[in-house]
This record gives sequence, structure tokens and C-alpha cells, in this order.
Amino acid sequence: MRPHAPGFDPHHPPDPARIAECVHCGFCLASCPTYLLWHREPDSPRGRIDLMRSIHEGVIGLTPETVRYFDNCLGCLACETACPSGVQYGLLIEQTRAQIERHVPRPPGDRLVRWLIFQLFPSPERLRRLLPLLRLYRASGLRSALHRLGLLRLLPAPLQAMEALLPPLPPRGVAPLPGHTPAVGEQRLRVGLVSGCVQRVFFPQVNQATVTVLAAEGCAVVVPPQGCCGALEFHAGLEERARQRARTLVAAFAATPLDRIVVNAAGCGATLKAYGALLAEDERWAAPAARFAAAVRDISELLAELPPRGQYHPLRLRLAYQDACHLQHAQRIRQQPRAVLQRIPGLELVELEEAEICCGSAGVYNLVNPLPARELGDRKARQVLASGAAALASANPGCLLQIQSALARVGRSLPAYHPVELLAASLRGAPLARARG
Repeated sequence: MRPHAPGFDPHHPPDPARIAECVHCGFCLASCPTYLLWHREPDSPRGRIDLMRSIHEGVIGLTPETVRYFDNCLGCLACETACPSGVQYGLLIEQTRAQIERHVPRPPGDRLVRWLIFQLFPSPERLRRLLPLLRLYRASGLRSALHRLGLLRLLPAPLQAMEALLPPLPPRGVAPLPGHTPAVGEQRLRVGLVSGCVQRVFFPQVNQATVTVLAAEGCAVVVPPQGCCGALEFHAGLEERARQRARTLVAAFAATPLDRIVVNAAGCGATLKAYGALLAEDERWAAPAARFAAAVRDISELLAELPPRGQYHPLRLRLAYQDACHLQHAQRIRQQPRAVLQRIPGLELVELEEAEICCGSAGVYNLVNPLPARELGDRKARQVLASGAAALASANPGCLLQIQSALARVGRSLPAYHPVELLAASLRGAPLARARG
């Protein structure tokens, strides 16, 4: 264990050697969403690294004033993609956030919002119990009335954001995923599917489409009983909670031999691939976690590894593909989703301006920092509209909700899909199901 660093406790403070790798070249500035919004040095990656260095050296403390700059960071990791020196900013900000959560008291309102988020979103059971209330809220006309009367503006900003980002409600009686789905034709791989929390409850059609496409491409699909992967807590600095969820999920998938473990939500995938590092010091779980992490593939990543075997039918659609940050920056997966979508005859992919810039969703960022998240969402919505696309696709549910909310603010709407939904529709040779929009 390293000696105690001023301002940080000795449990994994940001490593001074990694901090020193930043040479202040400024390549990160043009890709940093908060620097683009405010043009303030402490709200840039190199500025935050400077703050970490100053805290280490005892020049400043880990105080609410310095914490504000770290909280402003979306953790999108666009700076890592842009950095010519290979600075591991993601690791540094995660270690800093863990220090913050251990040592810096938050204001009561902030504590309440965060408590609500982390009690609700990592729990599929609680999300399911919420569904009847959300159905009533919409069907009764209460939501329309509150919007019409402007009463929602009386709520604190985080609660306004939460209401604006309410996801679509799935049809009643959606059947759970089967525990095992055989491959169509000769089996190529046996894969496990991570079904997610929000994805499982509010976007079950994405998981169903994932199973359909994998089976068509020769994969037997296993869906073991499972809980949350810990992604939201991991990225928010709630280190020990994330570790416990990692242990539980690794155990859930250890009961059956698998060639790959597939995930269809970008933020979850980035965390799953970090399990080896997250549990590296756990004598019992280090090796199983490393094996688990090595087997994880995003759905587009796995499909790109397999020569196509399914019969894809035309979909005449001009589609804007939005790169989820934790796919393109954290996992460095950018071409695979495009290559896989191009299997669909008639599909026209259009690229967005500033594709490397975050839409403002960023896990729970749009709930705890709603104002800058809104600005970034509006910026992304303008780019989607400028593309002339007839529909939108992204590999993360949060991105789709964030952009749809921004489009709604300007009175526009576009159908929104996960890429795997388009692949499944093409395999069926049937019209696209009605999408969120």
C-alpha cells in the first residue's frame, strides 16, 4: 500500500506516476464536453488532473469546492481517445471519486437524490414494482396535466430531469427471457447474456432481439438468474458496492461453461470488462473475475467476429447512429456496430457531427447534473436533426432516452432503436415494430 497522500487516504489514491503522464498538450480540450460548454481549465481533463496533483501535494484539499470540478466530469473518456500520451484518465477519475465518496459530505438534497438513484436503478425488482404507478401516472392524464400547468417546474432540477427522462413502458405481460435458447442450425458458440437492470425492465424487446440475433447467427444463449452488474455505482465512486455486485454476477455465470458473455448496454459492458481490475486484490475472486472479464463482448463486437449466417431482409431507412461513449471511448468499439448494421440491405447510415462528444446521459449524470446534461442533450439533438435521419440508433438505453428528451423539448420526435432491434427486424423480414419516439 502506498504511503498516505495529503488530501487522499492511502486506499488507492490516484497514482502520482499516472498523473505525471499528462503533458498538458491540450489535445483533450476539443473532445471534453464540459470544456466545450464552459471553457474553464478546471473543467477540462488536464485541469482535473492538475487538481489531483495539487491534492496529492497538499497545495489544496479534497473539499466541496474542488469536488465540484470532479462532479462536473461526465466520465465519457473522450479525452482518452484524443490523448497522444495514453493518460489513463478514466482510472484516475474513478479513484478520485471513490475518495470523494469516502470523505466529502454532500449537501442533504444531493444525498437524497443519490440515495434514491442507487436504491432504485440497480434493482430490477424495485423497478418492476414501479411500473404500475408509472402506467397510472400516464394513463390518468396526470402527467399531461402537470406539464400543461407548468407545475413540474416547481420540483428540484434533478426530479424534473428524472420525470423528463421517464422511459417508455413495455407492454403488459412480456414473457421473461428463457434460461436457454438453442442455436439455429449448427452451434458455433455457447454464450451467456447479461440482461441488465433498466434494460431488463423497461427495454425487454432489446434483450429479446439480442437472443433472436445471436441464435440466428449460431449461438446458443444462456440467461442465468442475475442481479445488477454494479456499473452505476462503479462509475460514481461507490467502490465496495460495485465489488459486491461483481462477485455476485461472476458467481451467477460460473455455473455453466460459456464461450463468451454478451452485453447489450455500453455502460454495463465497460464495467464488466473492468471486473478483473476491480477484484484484483480479492484472493478468492481475482482469477474468476479476470476470466469473466476476458470473456465479455458487446453484442456488436461478438457479431462482428462471426461471419454472417442469418438471412437479412431489406429495411428502407435513413438511420443516424449515435456512438455511446462507453462503447466508443471506454471499450474502443466504433466500427463494429456500423459493420454489423451494414448487413441490413437498404439501410442508410448517416454520421453525426461531433460524434465523439457525449450526449449528456453518462450513467446518472443527467440526473445529478441536469443543467449541463440538458445543454449537451440539446446540442446532440440539433446534430441528429441536421443529419436528416428518419430514425436514431444507439447501443445504450440512457443515450436514447437523453436524446429523445432533448428532441421533445423542440417538439420533434424520431423512432429510436438499439442496433440489435434493427438486426432482429431484418431477420424477421417484417416491418419494424413501433419504436420509442
